[in-house]
Amino acid sequence: MNRRFPIFLFSAFLISTIVSSCSKAIVDEAPPNVVIVFTDDQGYQDLGCFGSPDIKTPHIDQLAKEGVKLTDFSVAQPVCSAYRAALLTGCYPNRIGVHQALMPKAPTGLNQSETTMAEMLKSIGYATGIFGKWHLGNMGVFSPLKHGFDEFYGIPYSNDMWPNHPSQGKWFNFPPLPLYNGDTPIDSLEDQTNLTRDLTFKAVDFIKRNKDNPFFLYVPHPQPHVPLFVSEQFRGKSERGLYGDVIMEIDWSVGEIVKALEEYGLTDNTIVIFTSDNGPWLSYGDHGGSAGALREGKGTNWEGGVKEPFVIKYPKALPSGTTVETHVMSIDIMPTIAGLTGAELPSLPIDGLDVWDVLTGDITESPHEAFFYYYNKNELWAIRQGDWKMYFPHSYNSLNGRSGGKDGLPMDYERMTLDKPELYNLATDRSESTDVYDDHPEVVATLNAIADEKRLELGDALLEMDGKGLREAGVH
Repeated sequence: MNRRFPIFLFSAFLISTIVSSCSKAIVDEAPPNVVIVFTDDQGYQDLGCFGSPDIKTPHIDQLAKEGVKLTDFSVAQPVCSAYRAALLTGCYPNRIGVHQALMPKAPTGLNQSETTMAEMLKSIGYATGIFGKWHLGNMGVFSPLKHGFDEFYGIPYSNDMWPNHPSQGKWFNFPPLPLYNGDTPIDSLEDQTNLTRDLTFKAVDFIKRNKDNPFFLYVPHPQPHVPLFVSEQFRGKSERGLYGDVIMEIDWSVGEIVKALEEYGLTDNTIVIFTSDNGPWLSYGDHGGSAGALREGKGTNWEGGVKEPFVIKYPKALPSGTTVETHVMSIDIMPTIAGLTGAELPSLPIDGLDVWDVLTGDITESPHEAFFYYYNKNELWAIRQGDWKMYFPHSYNSLNGRSGGKDGLPMDYERMTLDKPELYNLATDRSESTDVYDDHPEVVATLNAIADEKRLELGDALLEMDGKGLREAGVH
């Protein structure tokens, strides 16, 4: 895979210069704790503060009131493993060779040569813990404990990768789903009813045990990825059915974590982030989430697949009750945390940038020239610059309009093909309903030139498969 090139030596120097000049002023004798909570397959609209008409999320809504809400946050790839790789390393997933959703017996995972956020913070004295879903390689060499985490309690991959999958025996042959404590499997999950509660209690206990030293708490909830499970406390409580019940329990989980921070006097000096890994899995009908007016969902690079709710609270340094509309991507979280904590970025180049000045509202334009949306192993599907988003020819699985519930199937989709490039202005067309490619040749030319540079850097398997050049492949 196109991992590293000498040309990036200059990029590494530039990024480290930007980071050292931005957020280091925040760092003092008490570096901030870092808490990242995110969900699996949650739609953009599935929070009260992001417009849900039928799911109550008072604790996350309160985070937004006391912190900053980002209305234009996107993920690097709209699929499980790839997103987690981007979040923890600050890299586009194809740069580091993590693709799609890794299977239980996959021989690959996050390479040990990569530096995760946990390793970065551990190097400056942070305690590090993950409670939830890992999904960056099987246990052993790819274990969270080999990637900077002191503690791990949870599952190694998605919660549907178990013998109860509706396509078991037809498409899959999954083994029992293991529950790990550290590197030791302690149970095979037959019922996930209390998993969200158990992970929450573990996270709260981690805070209690590390209240006197800086810590990084990472809580990647397995829910609301199907199959949906919720404890009895929240069953039947939502107007949105079981899916809404699950989101309400996750909201409770966030509340318990915030309450623990308050109890130990850690609120002011703790960065709390809430977001999700990709858009809703629409083929599961009412067991999937909602992206509202956004187009499509999980597995596509349309806005419904990559745009996610994002809330950050840091009372010591961020204004309360503010909204940021500037585009930020998940690759930016790691370098921003580095700037806030005084940690050094990896020696190998990364793609994210410190966006602290965006979060504070000091600047309203992204420091990135453009963002790139890859999928599969290494296919460049789209590029975004400002409000312009251009899609290149590719095929994808449309899940819109699927019916289902617990018996919905991931194979229940309509295969769609984009035969020619399309261009959308997200400022005036957030639903991506009107292609304006022919009306803006100057924008098209600019985006194509930037995309060509990125292809030289990271490649593009769609164009490499038949050996044609860019023009021959119909991209221009």
